[in-house]
Amino acid sequence: MFAESTDWKMPWLPRVLPNIVSVTAAHPERTVFTRFIPAQKPGQGAGMWRRYYERWGSVTIDELGPEMIGLVQDLARFVPPARIFDKHVYPPWTGSDFHEQLRAAQVDTIIITGGETDVCVLATVLGAVDWGYRVILVTDALCSSADETHDSMMNIYMNRFGQQVVVTTETLLGSWPGSARARLVS
Repeated sequence: MFAESTDWKMPWLPRVLPNIVSVTAAHPERTVFTRFIPAQKPGQGAGMWRRYYERWGSVTIDELGPEMIGLVQDLARFVPPARIFDKHVYPPWTGSDFHEQLRAAQVDTIIITGGETDVCVLATVLGAVDWGYRVILVTDALCSSADETHDSMMNIYMNRFGQQVVVTTETLLGSWPGSARARLVS
């Protein structure tokens, strides 16, 4: 729904997708795709989410069709070994056992790519920081549907999140143990 001609299309996705694929390909067995699942029909949801889906009825499953909530094909090919974690709200931390799953797998660092920079990515970053994870944002593997808010969030990430790491795909892959580029550099 974010790659196709919907009200939520992210125009930059084709530009950043090759970088997301490169990051995923480095360690697909350690990749978790958090997938936003919209309401089934307009007006569904708890509290303000009900109003949200009255406003955004065009991006409900009934309107889009269930095939539109899948991963883009370039990423779907990594599943398995990559996993999909479905969520119905912006952060993966709310109303789920996502944190417990990561801790059980002894994860202490989260590398974040995808979209939207100013919505789901932001919610994921803030939750990860709150749970004590080290967060690595891959700047050229993030996108949004609005350039202005994407740029504003990138400025905030770079200037206000000093304990987190903000890198490019090339820098990440060149220093990530076990990735093909790190092996070539070593």
